[in-house]
Amino acid sequence: MKAMRMLKVLPLLVLFSSCQAHKDFFTSIGHMTDLLYTEKDLLTSLKEYIKAEELKLEQIKKWAEKFNSISETATKDPEGFLGHPVNAFKLMKRLNTEWLELENLVLKDMSDGFISNLTIQRQYFPSDEDQTGAARALIRLQDTYNLDTETISKGNLPGVHHKSTLTAEDCYELGKIAYTEADYYHTELWMEQALRQLDAGEESSIDKVLVLDYLSYAVYQQGDLEKALMLTKRLLELDPEHQRGNGNLKYFEYIRAKEENTSSSSDSEAVVSKTKKGRPKGHLPERQKYEKLCRGEGIKMTPRRQKKLFCRYYDGNRSPILILSPTKQEDEWDKPHIVRYHDIISDAEIEKVKALARPRLRRATISNPITGVLETAHYRISKSAWLSGYEDPTIARINTRIQELTGLDVTTAEELQVANYGMGGQYEPHFDFARKDEPDAFKELGTGNRIATWLFYMSDVPAGGATVFPEVGAAVYPKKGTAVFWYNLFQSGEGDYSTRHAACPVLVGSKWGEYREYSGRIFTFIFWHPVSVANGEVVRPVICTLLF
Repeated sequence: MKAMRMLKVLPLLVLFSSCQAHKDFFTSIGHMTDLLYTEKDLLTSLKEYIKAEELKLEQIKKWAEKFNSISETATKDPEGFLGHPVNAFKLMKRLNTEWLELENLVLKDMSDGFISNLTIQRQYFPSDEDQTGAARALIRLQDTYNLDTETISKGNLPGVHHKSTLTAEDCYELGKIAYTEADYYHTELWMEQALRQLDAGEESSIDKVLVLDYLSYAVYQQGDLEKALMLTKRLLELDPEHQRGNGNLKYFEYIRAKEENTSSSSDSEAVVSKTKKGRPKGHLPERQKYEKLCRGEGIKMTPRRQKKLFCRYYDGNRSPILILSPTKQEDEWDKPHIVRYHDIISDAEIEKVKALARPRLRRATISNPITGVLETAHYRISKSAWLSGYEDPTIARINTRIQELTGLDVTTAEELQVANYGMGGQYEPHFDFARKDEPDAFKELGTGNRIATWLFYMSDVPAGGATVFPEVGAAVYPKKGTAVFWYNLFQSGEGDYSTRHAACPVLVGSKWGEYREYSGRIFTFIFWHPVSVANGEVVRPVICTLLF
């Protein structure tokens, strides 16, 4: 029986050992799904533990009933009871032996090591960084898609199949994480939501005093002194002895009196109370344009330009493979020219690619423009894996297909990069090519600058997750089984700055993408072609650019 129980534990240990190398769970839905199965296995083990503990409690109750009956009789006449030598002996025996047996029963782990297994397995659980990252992701989605806290808390998101709500305690934790980062704007929003739910009668492990303590200070830090005073007074109505609340009330009243006495004080304390409210300023210069495009706003394609976009059957410029079976190609945008290929990767191929990539998924990295070293960045929230054509026929077949359609040689291309975007997963606006001030950005590859980008969409995304181009106001939406393609460089070798693009945060769903970056060197040859003119013969240069 014990051996059978140990066997039940083994799948858990195997699962956890496979997760040991994973970090940043929140950055990949693919890895977060593993945690669901982990939790399910733990629940199965927990149910067995509960049954064992219930059986143990039944035994303990019998002990209690037995001892209680003896104790009730003995304490009515202690000396008379112990005057019987058998009773005296049994008292010694009970306290020396039977109570020890009961103690061992109470302390016994009835589930063959559930508690110890749980302690061991906890080291493979998500970390504080994961919880903080998930909270930041919710806040990022809130900002990008203009969602109010009530909408998120009630789970009223577009395209959801499994509606889930936030408790007052959840809202409080979101506000607290924002507070630790001195983000008082979001602290106020989420603490207010927690307070609303508590005011509505929701039962919670947190109380209004705790929420009001954070909320009043966050409001003050944003410059709303009157509201901070009002909230502090409400806090003190609930807890008149609250030390920090009493201190803050005196301080706020002092600041207000000082402001009333002078209309233009240079005192730093007065300046604090006039700080402008609003979202913390980010590092991204085009954030407003980027987020509008993510929401489907600000797209600049006019009806006149739209008429010039076409759908066609494409044979890859008379590719022998594609002549008999051309591909469906659609113009997504004119400048830069972005095309989409429909039904370009099958469901079976997608599942194969996912299966190959999933064990290798690691936090996505970016190339440092100064050092050229790969590093993680807060503006790229996803996990990636790299797949080579030689390791599986499916990858080789996909590479051949891309080569036939684009006419670009895959021997100088980077490996296929499979990306899985996690909670609020995104990649903020960036260029795929190296600029003039980054001459060594792709030195390690030895293949030159990135000429073009090919992007497979391997999943449908119910909400969010668009690929947007802020410079031109373009937005391309994920559609499973399709791919989009564009050139990053002009024929001269100069970078096309209109190709600056971003992957919008995934609002609902999981986004899988597969990237192929085509690198190469551009050589420009100049031929001198004689041209006859009326006043004699001159020569005119003819420029031919070849991509390698």
